Amino acid sequence: MYHLLKGLHEYLTRKEEFSVIIIGLDGAGKTTLLEKIKTLYNETPGLDPSKIGPTVGQNTGKISLPSSIINFFDLGGQRGIRSIWHRYYDNCHAVAYVIDAQDRERLSEGWEVFDTVLSSPQTLNIPLLLLANKQDSPSSLSVSEIRQDYEDWDQRRRESARRRFGEDEDAEMERKRERIASLDVLGVSGLDGAGVREAVDWLFLRVQNSRRYVN
Repeated sequence: MYHLLKGLHEYLTRKEEFSVIIIGLDGAGKTTLLEKIKTLYNETPGLDPSKIGPTVGQNTGKISLPSSIINFFDLGGQRGIRSIWHRYYDNCHAVAYVIDAQDRERLSEGWEVFDTVLSSPQTLNIPLLLLANKQDSPSSLSVSEIRQDYEDWDQRRRESARRRFGEDEDAEMERKRERIASLDVLGVSGLDGAGVREAVDWLFLRVQNSRRYVN
């Protein structure tokens, strides 16, 4: 009877687990953000930013919320590692794409990579959050400026494609434009933690409605 009741209690109190991947260019502050999430939500704090180096492969972190557990996978952003991101799409519940709002010289590169993520059929039904990181810096672009910069970049890309190929936008491109229009952009700082709880709340609410469930 004890084991039966124990098993029933464990079943009733079991938390659902979800997976979120954190991607973006190298140097965007993904690992610093993950370590800040761990510090804010776990008893054991994450690494100090001074001890964080470039990610080769992946870093992982887990946080426990009242009704769920979220597993984070921080994937390296170097050019050679980006080619394996797609392997994680089928097994995740949400994607957080981190852009360095301070590094204006690499914004176009960041948008090119983000565009491949947005265009992947594997991410079509997955919640996708764009995080404008490093908001602690006075020189960083604001959330509205980041959104506008991406929309301007996308407009230039589409106009260039029309000039080169003379093709009208198809249904797939229209769906992509609709997704861009509804894209949520949040400002965060992996250093001082500004906006991080709001980002986790956003992810928490949406992964519960994701179509993929982890047993």
